[in-house]
Amino acid sequence: MHAVHVQAPGGLEKLSIADRSARAPGVGEIQVALKASSLNFHDYAVVTGMIPTTDGRIPLSDGSGVVAAVGEGVSAFAVGDHVMSYFFPAWVSGRASSAALQGVPGDHVDGFAAQTVTMPASAFSGIPRSLSFAEAATLGCAGLTAWRALVVDSQLKAGDWVLVQGSGGVSVFALQFARLMGYRVVATSSSDDKLDRLGALGAEHLINYRENPDWGKTAFELTGGRGIDLVIEVGGPGNLPQSINALAVDGCISLIGVLTGVSGEVPTAALMTKNGRISGITVGSQSDQLAMNRCVEAQGLKPVIDSEYPLINLADAFRHMESQTHFGKICVTI
Repeated sequence: MHAVHVQAPGGLEKLSIADRSARAPGVGEIQVALKASSLNFHDYAVVTGMIPTTDGRIPLSDGSGVVAAVGEGVSAFAVGDHVMSYFFPAWVSGRASSAALQGVPGDHVDGFAAQTVTMPASAFSGIPRSLSFAEAATLGCAGLTAWRALVVDSQLKAGDWVLVQGSGGVSVFALQFARLMGYRVVATSSSDDKLDRLGALGAEHLINYRENPDWGKTAFELTGGRGIDLVIEVGGPGNLPQSINALAVDGCISLIGVLTGVSGEVPTAALMTKNGRISGITVGSQSDQLAMNRCVEAQGLKPVIDSEYPLINLADAFRHMESQTHFGKICVTI
């Protein structure tokens, strides 16, 4: 089979494709013929060396495909089943723990930039029957991150306000899930064209943050002075002052991304005055994924795919991500 490897210390020019023997499944394992993956910022950090990993690591944390062989003792899957990966194969349910956050594919262990993988059956779930392989491959990281922020770690009610930032995978999923739950959405972007697309997906108010640097105050005012109940924060420290300005009393900021940097100043007095909370989010558990998949299937939700690249052109897919011109998810066909 073919697989893409990352050569230490990383860099898109150090991605190489090579032949590798497929391994037959052992006890408790399944072999999966992969059909699709999708790109996450976490994957970009691995392949560029921002997150150091083992030399020769196979990247990509998301994968979907068809079960090709089943090892002894496996009863959850049969040959021919369609499956998708878990981001945290060790996090079954409940709250996060150090042990639960180990074993991330494409980082701690080899991932899904390959034609075939052999892994424990517990590293996979079924996929919503309404989705293609590419669509299913967008859910395990970005979709589940948005789901956890909106459904698992919050106590929102229909009519509450959510703010999403930009048009990457997590933000678009958050908008889609928010509208399914009856939440009202304010969306920000630096592109009027992207804002139009966010509006078409159901965002009620649209703010161009490049034209309006005081967008937090504007978002607060657009809610009639109530404020935002949940901010899906993908920017990180550079955005936090404006996100706090937008926040409602007793509101929450789900800190999901660090696109503006890994550290910075936080206006703590303003956050305290609003009795606000900042909650770190790193994807979710297996039980969360199963619940999300049931919702996606029941509601007929379709992930938004920006573009698809063949595995051999993985570096070009990441360069497209670098350009920040995408809307939704960038997928890889295998």
